[in-house]
Amino acid sequence: MENNSSPLRVATGTAGLDDILNGGLPSNHVYLLEGDPGTGKTTLAMQFLMEGVRASERSMYVSLSETERELRAVADSHGWNITGVDIFELPAGYAKPDDQYTVFHASEVELADITKAILERVEETEPHRVVLDSLSEVRLLAGDALRYRRQILSLKQFFAGRNCTVLLLEDRTATMRDLDVASIAHGVISLEQLTRQYGGERRRLRIAKMRGLAFRGGFHDYAILTGGLRIYPRLVAAEHRNEHKRGVAQSGIAALDTLLGGGIEFGTSTLILGPAGCGKSTIACRYVAAAAERGERGSIYTFDENPPTLLRRAASLGANLYPHIESGRVKVQQVDPAELAPGEFVCRVRQDVEENKASIIVIDSVNGFMNAMPGEETLAMQLHELLSFLNQRGIVSIMVMAQYGILGQGMITPADISYLADIVVLLRYFEAHGAVRQAISVVKKRSGSHERHIREFQLRPGAICVGPPLAEFHGILTGTPQYVGSMDPLMRSGAPSES
Repeated sequence: MENNSSPLRVATGTAGLDDILNGGLPSNHVYLLEGDPGTGKTTLAMQFLMEGVRASERSMYVSLSETERELRAVADSHGWNITGVDIFELPAGYAKPDDQYTVFHASEVELADITKAILERVEETEPHRVVLDSLSEVRLLAGDALRYRRQILSLKQFFAGRNCTVLLLEDRTATMRDLDVASIAHGVISLEQLTRQYGGERRRLRIAKMRGLAFRGGFHDYAILTGGLRIYPRLVAAEHRNEHKRGVAQSGIAALDTLLGGGIEFGTSTLILGPAGCGKSTIACRYVAAAAERGERGSIYTFDENPPTLLRRAASLGANLYPHIESGRVKVQQVDPAELAPGEFVCRVRQDVEENKASIIVIDSVNGFMNAMPGEETLAMQLHELLSFLNQRGIVSIMVMAQYGILGQGMITPADISYLADIVVLLRYFEAHGAVRQAISVVKKRSGSHERHIREFQLRPGAICVGPPLAEFHGILTGTPQYVGSMDPLMRSGAPSES
């Protein structure tokens, strides 16, 4: 770390990377940007140089592997105007073909000529930012590790004291790979591309090294979009601690709120668990509608169901979100897990909270979110940070999770995340009197007391109905209860109920 003052920073041209670096790259140093072909090194490097042009700095791109035409084609594909970026093209074979090499190997002379040309151009133009693409060509021309290391050291020494920040691009295609450049460079930024069995590639960035600078470690997802790299910094909930409003969010259904001990407290997370079709999403929509009726904002992220179907069904059951969507209080966003980077999803949620001032967030469902994750362990860590962030901001977060199976002991939960939630609401089907019925209960609430009864739950036209406690049955949660009472406590169509 720096002793008394922070080093002068240069913006990288990507807000996400600047956030990870706590303000940008320390200026006047040499950095290594490494990654396999297709990870976006050239794109990120061009953004770095264009940011320099915007800051009235001279920027130069030295290309050993791509032609100027190819670089301008990349810029055109992103809609960039790269006027002001000095493109210096030096392809392999720069030395004149009629040069006669007698004592020295051809590659040695060629490398010396290329190096001399680069240094002369830098001395002539005095750029503030330089990109050298790529080191693989230098490594191949050097021939051996010692000569290659000396070449990189000479470049570093040349740029030292020249008021110039340098990015060295490494595509890792050479067979001879070592850590020499990483040890010499002031910092190392690694780009990775992971291929999944289905869906789009997942790309992630990691700061492998940064001397004298505190940065956010770990992997950060990013995407290559029209306009450049969009980097999604990993969410660290501890960085967002603050006071939030107190109170209880109610659904507007008296019996449901009573079951939950009065409602859902702000700054808590709720997991609604149950088999397919039992009303999990409908309950979540009811809470969002009630929040909008109070003048608050909310967002629903749906992974499994398209928004028109979700909205029509919710409206038919008394949770009409259409007027609130028109007013801008409610946003319903469909997420494709096959194309999603988890970091991008977390970034969307964070923007909803910080920029759109949403007070309630619904994830429908966690099953869809899981499909975008590489494993259950990672899912739990991602959700833990996201829920901690939402809780610290006073947000009501509702997660929907579908269990596999319908009745009986065959119910399977795809991942146990109940320990992450402050409240767990359990929905079940059960058989009684020749009919399939539904039951609702609250099995966990950290923030206060809740009702322990199991109540009947029905979805009727225009209403969500919660009935009296099912005291006359035993074993409801097994799906095959036994009737032990002297009267029928089940709700019938047209019979009085709490809704």
